[in-house]
Amino acid sequence: MPYALQPLSTPSLKWLAESRVPEELAKRAEPGSMPPAFVAARALTLQATPGHPNLPTSYLIVREEDSRFVGACGFKTPLGKNRVEVGYGVAPGTQGRGAASAALKLLTELALQSGTSEVLAEIVPSNAASIRVAQKAGFRQVGARVDEDNDYVTQWLYRSGA
Repeated sequence: MPYALQPLSTPSLKWLAESRVPEELAKRAEPGSMPPAFVAARALTLQATPGHPNLPTSYLIVREEDSRFVGACGFKTPLGKNRVEVGYGVAPGTQGRGAASAALKLLTELALQSGTSEVLAEIVPSNAASIRVAQKAGFRQVGARVDEDNDYVTQWLYRSGA
């Protein structure tokens, strides 16, 4: 697989939550590859949740051929529970090259290793590329809902052993 995940450290997440990018990350980042401030803030909150395992919650997607960061991904809900929600995004200039597919597969493996049996991804129906990524990773559509941002999203689920 030509992509890997690099955990984001707590200090890096703090910078990103303030809409700043640490210099050591900026040097290797494709434009648009860093997670937005609200995602970094959510990751910090999740890490501080009582009972959350001492595992990273956010990762940068690394293109192995040149060690460049091409996107970010992570967990939106606590690991180790029956179900965890994931999210992912790839820099616009690097989309369509397998980074999101690789990241989702790697995140799913990490979730299963932590004892989680189901991995959920919520995707707006107009994001056909993300739906294809979920399908390729073995996710199946299980429902839909209106999320907290008032967006209609379809729910895609990967079940361990399914």
